Amino acid sequence: MPALAGMAPPAIAADPAPPAPAPLPTTDLTSNVGQMIFGLVIVIALLVVCLWLIKRLGAPRGSAAALKVLGAAPVGPRERVVLVELGEKVLVLGVAPGNVRTLHVMGKDELPPAAAGGPAAFAGKDFAGWLKQSLERSRNAG
Repeated sequence: MPALAGMAPPAIAADPAPPAPAPLPTTDLTSNVGQMIFGLVIVIALLVVCLWLIKRLGAPRGSAAALKVLGAAPVGPRERVVLVELGEKVLVLGVAPGNVRTLHVMGKDELPPAAAGGPAAFAGKDFAGWLKQSLERSRNAG
């Protein structure tokens, strides 16, 4: 081992510099924007299909398709009077929790001209006033 004694210890070599990280692939802006737009189109298409299905499945079928609510007026905390058009007749219904009663049946031609326009014609006090007059007329006539 004496031969080893005369030798100088090997010099510790400094660690070589870590290898440079591999360059990131350059991203093409147009491909990223294209992917984003494609994803957005897919999401919008799914929304449109879902809305169409909801509308299609929620549409009244059979005899319910002929019903059209013209207006409503509250007469109590949980009671309402509702005008419903059914073909050529207009029904005045009393609606309460668990109970619906026909109060009056009239022809479409008996409605005032503003009422023929649809639900907007009976917005707010107009419907309540018309209902009051109509009920008074029906009481006086009968």
